[in-house]
Amino acid sequence: MTLIDGRAIGAAIREAVAAEVAGGAQPTLALLVATDDPGTAWYAGSVVKAAEGVGIATRRVEATTAAEVVARLDELSADTEVDGIICFAPLPEGLALAEAAQHIAPAKDVDGANPETLGRLAAGLPAFAPPTAEAVVEILRHEQVPLVGADVVVVGRSTVVGKPAALLLLAENATVTVCHSRTRDLAEVTRRADVVVAAVGQIGLIGAEHVRPGAVVIDVGTNEAEDGSMVGDVDTAAVEPIASVTPVPGGVGQVTTAILLRNVAAAARHAVA
Repeated sequence: MTLIDGRAIGAAIREAVAAEVAGGAQPTLALLVATDDPGTAWYAGSVVKAAEGVGIATRRVEATTAAEVVARLDELSADTEVDGIICFAPLPEGLALAEAAQHIAPAKDVDGANPETLGRLAAGLPAFAPPTAEAVVEILRHEQVPLVGADVVVVGRSTVVGKPAALLLLAENATVTVCHSRTRDLAEVTRRADVVVAAVGQIGLIGAEHVRPGAVVIDVGTNEAEDGSMVGDVDTAAVEPIASVTPVPGGVGQVTTAILLRNVAAAARHAVA
C-alpha cells in the first residue's frame, strides 16, 4: 500500500495557521516547565521553534514545586495576554498532570489536558481535544478515509490519545472499539477493522497478522529502540505491503504539533471575539 506523509499534512496546517496569525494580533503560548528532564527540554524547545515559525509568541515559565506549578497555572489562566497554555510532564512529586491541568482555564487548554476537556468531548460540547487524538482524525480526513459507519479499532485507552480519539471518531459516526492490555485475542479484533489506531507504547505491537489488506493504520506510538532510534507500535515493514500506515517518525507527531499551534490561534481568535 503506502506510507502516509504526516510531514506534508503538518506543513499544510502550519501554513494555514501562519496565514491566520499574520492577519491579526499575535497570539501567545505559555509553556510551563517544572523539570530538567532532557527529553522534556527537547520537546519544549521544538514547540517553541514551531510556534515562532508560524508567528506565535512564546513565554516559558518555570516552577520547582507542586505549589509553584499550581500558582503559575492559575496566574497564566488569568493573564489576558496569554492565549494558550501547555504544561509539560514530569511534574514535581505528588502532583499528577491531571490534577495540575485542572488549573488551566478550558479556554486556554490548547493541549487538551484539563479533565474537563474529556468530559466536554464526551458530551459533544466544544473543547480543545488533545492534539495527538485530533491528529488521528485529521490524518484520516486528509487521506479521505470514509469514517461514517467505518469499523475503527483504537488500541489504547489513555486520556491523552485512546479515549479522546475514540470520542472524536464516534463524533465522525464511525463504529469504534477500544482495546487494551487485557483484550483477548487482539488480532482477531483488529483484523475486522477498516482503521486501526495503535496508541499503547509497545514496539511491534501491531504486525501484519493484526491488519486486514487495504486497511489504514495510524501509528501513534513513540518508543526508543535499542539503537536509540524512534519507532512506533506498528511493525511498519510488515504492515506497509498490505495497508496504508503512518511512519514513525514523520507521521502523527508532525500533525500533532501543527494542531497544537492551530489550537493556539483558535484560542486567540475566540478571546478577541
